Amino acid sequence: MAVYLDHAAGTPMRPAAAAALAEAAARAGNPSSVHRHGQAARAVLEEARERLAAALDCDPLEVVLTSGGTESVNLAITGAYRAARGRTDLVVPGGEHAATVEAVDALVASEGARLVPLPVDADARLDPAVLAAALADARGSAALVTALWANNEVGTINPVRELGDVAAEAGVPLHLDAVAAFGAIPVSFRTSGAALLSVSAHKVGGPVGIGALVVGRGAAVAPLLHGGGQERGLRSGTPPTALAVAFAVAAEEAVATLAEEARREARLRDRALAGMTAALPGAIVRGADPGRPGARLPNNLHVTVPGADGEDLLLLLDAAGVSVSTGSACLAGVARISPVLLAMGVPVEEARGALRITFGHSSAEADVDALLAALPRLAAAVRS
Repeated sequence: MAVYLDHAAGTPMRPAAAAALAEAAARAGNPSSVHRHGQAARAVLEEARERLAAALDCDPLEVVLTSGGTESVNLAITGAYRAARGRTDLVVPGGEHAATVEAVDALVASEGARLVPLPVDADARLDPAVLAAALADARGSAALVTALWANNEVGTINPVRELGDVAAEAGVPLHLDAVAAFGAIPVSFRTSGAALLSVSAHKVGGPVGIGALVVGRGAAVAPLLHGGGQERGLRSGTPPTALAVAFAVAAEEAVATLAEEARREARLRDRALAGMTAALPGAIVRGADPGRPGARLPNNLHVTVPGADGEDLLLLLDAAGVSVSTGSACLAGVARISPVLLAMGVPVEEARGALRITFGHSSAEADVDALLAALPRLAAAVRS
């Protein structure tokens, strides 16, 4: 039996979302057309937008549909920078997702931006006091602060409300990458203090190929794509109506079942952790303490195994029918140590032994059984 424990990379489509996608995809009509088919498609699209807005706790007008989390992050960072009218500083904590890091690097290389890097603590958490000091030093030159709502590798949740207050006090817009957080913990754009927020459908059981950038009414963003002026002129192109419908259905279901599902997935995670700790002496949990309420994503377990190489463990587990990861899927296959672990101060040799195990709506006790049955034998083989 194949076991999937890499839900942070993408979770299977929920049956209700798949059914909604098939039904919506069979309809004719471009939502930008003025005839009856087009207007019917427009009505379906806007209903989906309203449902997404309810799940994200924002206004429907603020939901800008994109192709996924990476585009949302790029639109937020590049768009906000270009609209900042001469402000050059991009304030970025260590351990951010590659979409953020590379978008910022591109602006530094080609458009005169200046990176202001911020340290994170040993759990990959950004201290609001660190942000406040950096913005005070910037003296009005900061164009944007960007940060993860929750770290996609080690699961640590940032104090987003406090970060939002600090950014607002300094008059600097805050972008939150909530791709890992949305559907796993409560996410409210309205109370977050953020000006911009990125999410992706395939992390909540929706289809690959659609995401959203929530753009607050007062946020200034320059478009990256030009054409028909769809999505408030911020993202031209024919809106993916069927994908939007499926995204909305998945988001609604994820939010409606969030509390119960978080408890269930946390139990699976804790059982896996207990078994791994017993079977792998010296294994170290990375990220916030799983026993501390509200500090960590409930579906995330990240450990480093001393004396073992994470990539070797991943491949051996895969051969045994268990799919896990060593970190972000966007870095899979790249021979490098996780930048998240390095930002946390984890020594290189320890960081090599990283394993990320993440649970989702389709996970079951049998998945933990299979992991714990395979891992000790394989870890011993790698260590030897």
